[in-house]
Amino acid sequence: MKIPFNKPYLSGRETEYIEQAVRSGKISGNGVFTQKCHEFFEGKYGFKKCLLTHSGTAALEMAAILLDIQPGDEVIVPSYTFVSTANAFVLRGAKIVFADSRTDHPGMDEDRIEELITPKTKAIVPVHYAGVACDMDKIMDIAARYSLFVVEDAAQAIDSFYTGTDGLASPLGGIGHLAAFSFHETKNVISGEGGMLVVNDDRFLKRAEIIWEKGTDRAAFFRGEVDKYGWVDVGSSFLPSEIIAAFLWAQLENLSAIQAKRKEIWHSYRQRLMSLAEQATVQLPFVPAYASNNYHLFYLVCKSLEQRTKLINELKGKNILAVFHYLSLHKSPYYHNRHDGRELPESDRYADCLVRLPFYFELPEKAIQLICRVVAGVTNGD
Repeated sequence: MKIPFNKPYLSGRETEYIEQAVRSGKISGNGVFTQKCHEFFEGKYGFKKCLLTHSGTAALEMAAILLDIQPGDEVIVPSYTFVSTANAFVLRGAKIVFADSRTDHPGMDEDRIEELITPKTKAIVPVHYAGVACDMDKIMDIAARYSLFVVEDAAQAIDSFYTGTDGLASPLGGIGHLAAFSFHETKNVISGEGGMLVVNDDRFLKRAEIIWEKGTDRAAFFRGEVDKYGWVDVGSSFLPSEIIAAFLWAQLENLSAIQAKRKEIWHSYRQRLMSLAEQATVQLPFVPAYASNNYHLFYLVCKSLEQRTKLINELKGKNILAVFHYLSLHKSPYYHNRHDGRELPESDRYADCLVRLPFYFELPEKAIQLICRVVAGVTNGD
């Protein structure tokens, strides 16, 4: 049995909707399927304004432009994250101030954010790792006290929620001033490559659409709000084509079924591996009481780099592809000389010890059983 790490899920209507988009005569973006996707997210989750982008990276880059990030501004970002979280702000000249991870979860340690703030700090960018919420009450309180912006990197966090101290559940991506989602083929719902900017702050509503449309008021023109359009601000070509939006729409129609199946897979892993966690041979995913679980991925945290390497190799020997995730960005070849020298031990621990197990809609139960047997064999032997 060959078990890949990921296998893109197809609902069955992707090509049908793509054909509809092609036959419509408008495939360049911001057409019928784009609007369907916008309306879905705004209606289901109450996001104030949604703008599909050609990647989650593009959505983060739009956020950096909207915040008017300038050279010398500081942006607080977790070190344990994908490069786009930081790079979007580096492109605008920002200095990245890296935050360490929590001991119980790869997300940023919210209790260590305040000590990183200086007069040059402009924004905090929490990453909801594995679709599990950061403590947004803490983060938003810090941001309010220091007049900072919050950009949620919700790339992995579709259909996930945070329950605040007020007892109300808020969708991730709907709490910060801005948020970025990804629909890369490894995410819960996909479009191959794709993303979305969410605007929750009224100050950014109008300008976001202009930046999205290459710095023009073209979208307002097509709505009949202006009699001609022109270049009115900075911007770029952030829109995805209607072909991408059509594919995504077929996925969104099946969100409930996708989530139900992913929940089943996640809990099957957890049930079969719980005894290892109880023996403290590995660490399983932690979901705080304030967070929901959108079942984006299933990971283990091994006791050492050596244990993880052995596990990945043993799985590979059984034709099972498991992978590690991020390397600490503060140690990256590009940024390590720019980092302030602080040690970030938890980020480095996850970089050395975290392993992601195969996770996709069509993963059969017998594959999960085999994977868990290999994991138990390796970790029980250490």
